[in-house]
Amino acid sequence: MSLDVKLLQRVKVIDTDNLAQTVLEVLQTENYHRPLFIMDGFLAKVQLVQDTQKLLKDNGIDVAVFDKVVSDPPAQTIRDGVTAFEAAKADSIIAIGGGSSIDVARGVNIVRTNGGDIMDYTDPKKEIKVCKGLIAVPTTSGTGSEMSNALVVTDVKTEKKLAILSDNAVSEYAILNPDLLLSLPTKMTIATGLDAFSHAAEGYTSRLSSPITDAVCEKVMFLLANYLPTAVKDGQNRKARQEVMVAAALAGWMLNNAGTNAGHSMAHILGSKYHIVHGEAVAYALPSVLTAVSDLMPEKVAEIGQILGLNYAEDESMADRAAAAVKQYQHFRDDVLGLHPFSDYGISSEQVVSNAKAVATEQFASNMPGEMNEQVAAKLLAGFGKRLD
Repeated sequence: MSLDVKLLQRVKVIDTDNLAQTVLEVLQTENYHRPLFIMDGFLAKVQLVQDTQKLLKDNGIDVAVFDKVVSDPPAQTIRDGVTAFEAAKADSIIAIGGGSSIDVARGVNIVRTNGGDIMDYTDPKKEIKVCKGLIAVPTTSGTGSEMSNALVVTDVKTEKKLAILSDNAVSEYAILNPDLLLSLPTKMTIATGLDAFSHAAEGYTSRLSSPITDAVCEKVMFLLANYLPTAVKDGQNRKARQEVMVAAALAGWMLNNAGTNAGHSMAHILGSKYHIVHGEAVAYALPSVLTAVSDLMPEKVAEIGQILGLNYAEDESMADRAAAAVKQYQHFRDDVLGLHPFSDYGISSEQVVSNAKAVATEQFASNMPGEMNEQVAAKLLAGFGKRLD
């Protein structure tokens, strides 16, 4: 008998007000003595990070640092991280940062455990053994990489973002500390928060969704609808930052169980080709996704509208409710949060639609309910980035 498991969670999650002490206790609990910190050059200079490293050193922990992470990390960055891990004779990884840092760390952990080259594992048939020793500390609230079973690596030659998926490659620990988010810039708060919302909304409307994942996705969207606007307006509001951070982590968990759909396919294809910020790309894509699934899942799309504050008339049809919900999301994205217009990128609609074939065959597009082909993808792309009149 084959069991169809609908909810799997392997990551040990800790919410803490004391990052340094918590990291030390995790290392001591797991008997790790030589962690490699993986992050970008900016975070290496952050006082909270430096304080954490000092406490570890004061307690006999041998700390090494790889701080060469860049946005949309290419395979070479992961290779360089593996070299740094081996040179330090490390036994664990502490990834501090957003999705790029945690993706690089996950890639390093896969290769140091399984051998070979990271690009080998873009083949879904390639076995990935259980990868212990990854401690993820997010500094943004969007990607959910601290909980996700996925990493995205950019193939520089083809300008494509390739995903590697494995439940065996998840973090061993995720440590959530909202103090790391208090100085996150407004523009990044908007983009990462909308990324988390898209994770939940796409999972909610995915072929892989279930009543169990739906309940979590609904809560994620509720938390973001209620706390993300406050975090955008007042980045020092610790309560709002904490709630958004929890929502992003739960949304990352849902990536493993409900997946995403064509919204992320559009973001992966367009983002790597035109250098569109990922969280912004999925936000520009979501109205098309919700419109496309409205015929098949009108109740779910309407529910998203209610989560975002809509009240429907009793005699209002489900189709009208779903259409209103799409507009309500656009209002939330553009007016409440203030995401900048897609036109700022200077990319024409013709350029966007020209990527229909690549979007239709991107691996997450198959999670889209209904038919998926080049014509469907072209229609989705035609609505990419559209705003309310």
